[in-house]
Amino acid sequence: MPRAPSTRSQSWAADQFGQADLGDARRTARLVHSAACIHEHPGGSLPAKFHDPAALGGYYRLANEPDVTHAHIIRAAPRTWQRMRDETGVVLVLHDTTIGDYSGLSIEDLGQIGDGHGRGLYIHNALAVTPDRRVLGLAGQWLHKRRKVPKNETKAPRQRAPDRESRLWKRAVEQIPHAPAGRLWVDVADRGADVTEFLAHEHKAQRAYLVRSQHNRTVQQVDGSGAVAKARLHALIRTHTLMARACRTQEVQEAPGRGPRTAPLALAWADVTIVPPRQPRGDHDAPPLPVCAVRVWDVDPPAGQKGIEWILLTNVRVATESDAWARVDWYRARWVVEEYHKVMKTGVEIESLQFTTRGALEVTIGVLSVVAVSLLELRDLARDPQRASEPATHHVPRLWVVVLSAWRHARARGLDRARVRDGAGAAGRAPEPHTRRTTGGDRALARMDATPGHASRCGRRRPRVNGPKLKLLTTRLALHGLASVRPRP
Repeated sequence: MPRAPSTRSQSWAADQFGQADLGDARRTARLVHSAACIHEHPGGSLPAKFHDPAALGGYYRLANEPDVTHAHIIRAAPRTWQRMRDETGVVLVLHDTTIGDYSGLSIEDLGQIGDGHGRGLYIHNALAVTPDRRVLGLAGQWLHKRRKVPKNETKAPRQRAPDRESRLWKRAVEQIPHAPAGRLWVDVADRGADVTEFLAHEHKAQRAYLVRSQHNRTVQQVDGSGAVAKARLHALIRTHTLMARACRTQEVQEAPGRGPRTAPLALAWADVTIVPPRQPRGDHDAPPLPVCAVRVWDVDPPAGQKGIEWILLTNVRVATESDAWARVDWYRARWVVEEYHKVMKTGVEIESLQFTTRGALEVTIGVLSVVAVSLLELRDLARDPQRASEPATHHVPRLWVVVLSAWRHARARGLDRARVRDGAGAAGRAPEPHTRRTTGGDRALARMDATPGHASRCGRRRPRVNGPKLKLLTTRLALHGLASVRPRP
């Protein structure tokens, strides 16, 4: 029998998509109802999410409407921008790209992924969070089809190509409005964004950014006598001695070929000016780019092991040691977007979609991406000491509580005993996303200052639960991508 979505899910969907302009009020109503059904049952295939053939058929018709596009879906959820404007402190916009693998679909209009043998789309997300990693929402999303580069293509046509992959970062920030006067919104990205085209655009648009350095660029620095000297960025910043009064320490976990240890981390920073390349690499002007380079590194790595090191570039002023550590903390928060990609892949299962048109596929990716944010917000709710003791059934369906309780405690507990904090351990143990390999140093720095009690929760073995019925329910659990994982050793 078809099950209508709960009042909670209906209210959430109306808040997210109620203002969507799809050219017809009936389409908007269908989008709201479909989003509510998916929010109620995020896991599994689309038939499993809807539990209603009529509602599923209505959504298929909506997704295949030529006038309904992915851009309409993303623009239909303006709540994130409002939450960003309401935030009085710093807002970090975390940029990163994940791969949607749709090699099994018959859609011809898909691009190559990975080593070129797969087919799918590159999904670039901009996730807004606060420096303490509280999620504000999905600020933007861009779907990219990797083009097939012609053999022997020269540099000039490659740079002029409108679908050049290096344009992703620039196009993503163009979707996001500027911060209100007196507020600070910072675009945070990994080494993939260290391209002159993106950095020059950020300066020209007067946007704040923090990017991890990949290229050993030519920079200028004014010495004590006022003379301007040129040097290579990485070599220059590594010559600076420890500038912080005290080192931070970071617990490095055990890994193959590496034992656990406590790593002392040092800090240094320097104001430099990036010298643009003589030959333009993309669409950008050629003025020098003043930045601050911040380096954090492992002071004493064991012999034969690569130490932790980040070199960060930012146009936000760094005047003190506190400012420099704050920039490091901003970049550490980028790990949240990696966790978001994990929720997209195994929470709402965006790669399980079975469509025959790219338009319907893109629309559904947009809807599921917004739902994925709501799952990530549950973890924030569980970590809030003022709300962690609220009844879990106030925020999630009763079925979720029953299944998660059985998973954690090997038996179903009374619904009146389940609290929001009971899911914090499961939600906090999300493993590293499998979308891209990351280094041990990346993971170690990203986990600095973990939530209190995190290590003790991670060391707890989950109970072994048997029973085919429980296993079937677990696969439909909305937190499947976060809960059904092994704890870290």
